[in-house]
Amino acid sequence: MTNPYSTAQWLQLSMQQQGLLQSFESLPALLQQLSYVQIDSINVVERAHHHVLHSRLPHYATSMLDEAMSDNTIFEYWSHAAAYLPIEDYRFSLYRKQQLQQGDKHWFEPEYKVMREVKARITAEGPLKASQFKHDADNKNGTWWDWKPAKKALEQLFMQGELMVAKRDKFQKVYDLTERVLPAHINTTAPNNSEFAQYLITRYLVAHGFGNLQQIQYLRKGLKPILTQTLAQLCEQGDIARFTDPHSKQVYFYLPKLTLPSTIPNKVWLLNPFDNLVIQRQKLKQWFGFDYQIEVYVPEAKRQYGYYALPILWRDRFVGRVDVKADRQNQCLLLQQLHVEADAFSAKALSTDAFVPALIDAIDRYSKFNNCQHWRLIACNDKTIGKMLLSACQ
Repeated sequence: MTNPYSTAQWLQLSMQQQGLLQSFESLPALLQQLSYVQIDSINVVERAHHHVLHSRLPHYATSMLDEAMSDNTIFEYWSHAAAYLPIEDYRFSLYRKQQLQQGDKHWFEPEYKVMREVKARITAEGPLKASQFKHDADNKNGTWWDWKPAKKALEQLFMQGELMVAKRDKFQKVYDLTERVLPAHINTTAPNNSEFAQYLITRYLVAHGFGNLQQIQYLRKGLKPILTQTLAQLCEQGDIARFTDPHSKQVYFYLPKLTLPSTIPNKVWLLNPFDNLVIQRQKLKQWFGFDYQIEVYVPEAKRQYGYYALPILWRDRFVGRVDVKADRQNQCLLLQQLHVEADAFSAKALSTDAFVPALIDAIDRYSKFNNCQHWRLIACNDKTIGKMLLSACQ
């Protein structure tokens, strides 16, 4: 039960398992390691799912995601949120689909008559988008929960497993019958409770290196008893190990066969707010000392760091965040506010002279990824770093 690693070593292990210190032959291979990539619609810069993949695949192009969907090596469904997942994991999506088919509620009450009509039209006409269904012009659309009936029906059929997303067209989902999308060789046997629990545990620990019960069941309800039982069984079998964190007194689990990375490069990663490494904010703060919140949903007057601030990971430390926006008309990436943490260079081995070149390299790469020809720093809380960056972007 003794903690086998230091906090820094746990972060290094997480970085390794999150694909930041590894090389991958393909997008599907990377997704197998990550377990999922969250889909998000915000587009002040390139969307989150593309950014997460770009952070790990040096030559990533957005067309690669479309190709993987077309090749049926990945599929779209719900993880803790809307996500791309490995096609090999399809059978585990049936666990939630069966619950919804049996009356569990997702966002709204199913309208079965509309669902039958929508499915009949797709059956007859082929793949369709929500925008291709007529709706009452007097019923003005508002927020996401005020969707038109056809959109609700499409989403319910999708969540229940009767429809799949065949592709996206300018970010709009294109739905088709599951039997016309899903490859014939894919296992469609629904997992039982024990199989699903083992799947969640294994996937989480492979992707993150370590975690506790709460983190493994993140945003999933009703699984605590079976997860607790399965964790105990896997520990008894020696498949996983555990330790007690002396600060929180919580029990953590990990894969004992994992080994620490030999080196950490002098590299900066500009991570997405929805990146798999940072999405669980409580764990990020407790273990890695980084108190992070995306401020998209915070009123503008109350924002501290900006609308879309990216966490900055340097070597094995979170050292700041930068609010970004792509000025697409002028092909310029705007660094609207760069904030460096007060203790970023507290260790003797860390210096701005080593950090800034790595940061510039990361900004250059991220700028090109956003199809921007140049970038511009608008504000920085560290005068020395700000001056060095202003010289670099001129």
